[in-house]
Amino acid sequence: MEFRWDVVIDAMPQMLAGAQLTAYITLLGIGGGLLLGTLCGLILAFRIPVINWIVFAYVSVIRGTPIVVQAMFIYFALPMALDIVLTGFAAASICLAMNAGAYITEIVRGAVLSIDKGQTDAGLALGLSYPQVMLHIVGPLAFRRSIPPLGNQFIISLKDSALFLVIGVAELAQRGEQLTAQTGRALEIWTAVAVFYLIMTFTLAMIMRAIEQRMRIL
Repeated sequence: MEFRWDVVIDAMPQMLAGAQLTAYITLLGIGGGLLLGTLCGLILAFRIPVINWIVFAYVSVIRGTPIVVQAMFIYFALPMALDIVLTGFAAASICLAMNAGAYITEIVRGAVLSIDKGQTDAGLALGLSYPQVMLHIVGPLAFRRSIPPLGNQFIISLKDSALFLVIGVAELAQRGEQLTAQTGRALEIWTAVAVFYLIMTFTLAMIMRAIEQRMRIL
């Protein structure tokens, strides 16, 4: 089959619009997931009574169910239960933040617990308070160790955004599906979609690699 470049060129404006929406959803999802995951990870790491069981339940539910099911629940079931209205964009962003947050929780918990207790003891011996030790010693070391798995999770979240086509969000994958139906040229459209995702994931990987090099432990 001949590869028709004119199909790709004609589809480019819609592809760019879909890629832009994908980027917005991913940024919101990663940002929300990072905040949620950091908070929940610290709660689990320090075993805060009662709350840690709530966090454990949240992580177990999210990690134990597919993100497609979570998206359908948030978009269709939750508005009915709470009598609210959610746009596809809002539902996708919330879903991605909650999903990423559950995995980031375990990343943060593991990073904090991986820091040798001697670091904490040394800080306390120098006259620092416990919060100061956490902020200035344990925190930076744990963050550096968590950068590689965080980068991996961010890329997974970016790719997971493609699944939101099931709730009608006009992100990149949804645009690809629509353009394939309009043009009948699956080869050209999905090749272009794949290239867009490769560009975005590669860019995100390079950003995380630069942060890792900048924050590396000597």
